[in-house]
Amino acid sequence: MIDTTGSVDARTPVSLHEGLDLFERMLLIRRFEERAAQLRAEGLIPGFLHPYIGQEATAVGVCKALSVEDVLTSTHRGHGHMIARGADPARMYAELFARTGGYNRGKGGSLHMIDTALGFLGANGIVGGGIPIAGGAALQFKRTSSSAVAVTFFGDGASNEGAFHETLNLAALWKLPVLFICENNLYGEFTRQSDHMVLDNVADRAVAYGMPGVIVDGNDVLAVREVTREAVERARRGDGPTLIETKTYRHRGHFEGDMARYRPKEEVAEWMARDPLVTFPKRLSSEFSATETDLGDVRTRVESRLETAIAWAKEQEHPHPEDALDHVYVDTLEGAALQ
Repeated sequence: MIDTTGSVDARTPVSLHEGLDLFERMLLIRRFEERAAQLRAEGLIPGFLHPYIGQEATAVGVCKALSVEDVLTSTHRGHGHMIARGADPARMYAELFARTGGYNRGKGGSLHMIDTALGFLGANGIVGGGIPIAGGAALQFKRTSSSAVAVTFFGDGASNEGAFHETLNLAALWKLPVLFICENNLYGEFTRQSDHMVLDNVADRAVAYGMPGVIVDGNDVLAVREVTREAVERARRGDGPTLIETKTYRHRGHFEGDMARYRPKEEVAEWMARDPLVTFPKRLSSEFSATETDLGDVRTRVESRLETAIAWAKEQEHPHPEDALDHVYVDTLEGAALQ
C-alpha cells in the first residue's frame, strides 16, 4: 500500500491555465449541486438528491487523467463524476426536472443518468453496482486489444459488498485495465467507517488481490490527478488494475434533507477547513500567481453557465404518459435484428 497524502509527484508540470481550468471544473460541480438543492426545495426536482459537495477534487482529478476512449461508472452520488467528465449541465438539470430534454428523457433522474457518448456508463442506485460493470467494460477492452481503461467510483461502504471483492479478484487475475476509485468520505450512508470495518484504509484490501493500493488526499486535485495518471499508465501497459483510495468528506448529509447529526461538530469543522474550493484558489494565488480577477472571471463564467442551463431546462417538456415504455427496454426480435 502506497500513501501519497503527504506529497505530490511534481513530474507533471501545471500551468496557471491548467490550474484555473481545474478550479472552474470543481466550482461548476459545487455550484451545480448547490443550485440543485435550492431547485429541489422550490419543488422543481422530484425524488432524492445525494450532493457531491466537498468531494469535487476527486472527480476532477481522476477525470482529467483520462482519455476520450476511457469509460467510467458512478454511484448514487454521481453528478460530480458526470460533470467532471464533460457533461452538459443544462441536460443534467433537465433530467433532474424530469423533462424530455434530459440525458435520459426525464426517465433516469438523479440516480440513473447516463451518457455513453461521454464514456459515462451511468450513475447507479445500487451500492457497488457500478463496480462489476466497469470490470466487464475492462474485460471487453482486453479482449479487443483496446488501449482504453475503465474507471469505477464507489464509497467506503461499497468496499464491503461482494461485487467489490469478486470484481477485484477477477480484475487482478486477468490483469484487466480498470481503476477502482474508493471515495472514502468516512460514512456509508449514516454509519461511520469504524463501525462497519476494522481497517482504517480501504486501500489495504488491495494486497489480498495482488494489486497496488494507493492512498491519496482526495481534496488535493493535483495529487489525485497524478496518482490516477500513474495507474492509467500501468493499466495501459497491461499491468492490471489499481485500487486508489481518496480521503475526502461530504459536506452535507447522505441525501439532501439529512441533517447529519451523527457527525461530530469538530470533525465537520476540521474537514470544512480542508474544502478544496477554499484551499485550491489560495494555492493558485500563492503558487501560480493567479489574481483575484482570474478567480473572479472563473466564478462569473460558472454562474452565467448555470443560469443559462437552468433556464433552458425549465423550458423543456415533461414526458407524455403514452411514452412511458419508450426507450426503457429492447424488444428481443428487434435486438436480434440489430445484431
